[in-house]
Amino acid sequence: MTVAKQIDIRANIKKYFDMAFNGEPVIVPRKENKNVVIVSEKDYKELEKARNNAAYLARLDLADEQIRQGKVVVKTMEELEAMAAE
Repeated sequence: MTVAKQIDIRANIKKYFDMAFNGEPVIVPRKENKNVVIVSEKDYKELEKARNNAAYLARLDLADEQIRQGKVVVKTMEELEAMAAE
C-alpha cells in the first residue's frame, strides 16, 4: 500500500494509476481524515462482491433465526396458487 499526497498524485497521475491497476492501493490523505483510496476496477468489484456477499449472509442468518424462533408462515400449494390468482 502506498501513501501519496494530492500534489504528487496530480504530478504523477499515470504512475499512481498504474500502481493501483497492478494491485497496489494508493491512499491519498486529506484534511479532516476525508482520505480516499485509489484501487483498480477489478479490486473494487471484488470489494463490492465481498460486501454484497456479507449482506446476503446476514439476511440468511436472520431468516435462519426467525425459522428457529417459529416466526414463519406456512401455506399449502393450493393457498399459494389462490393468492397468485387474485
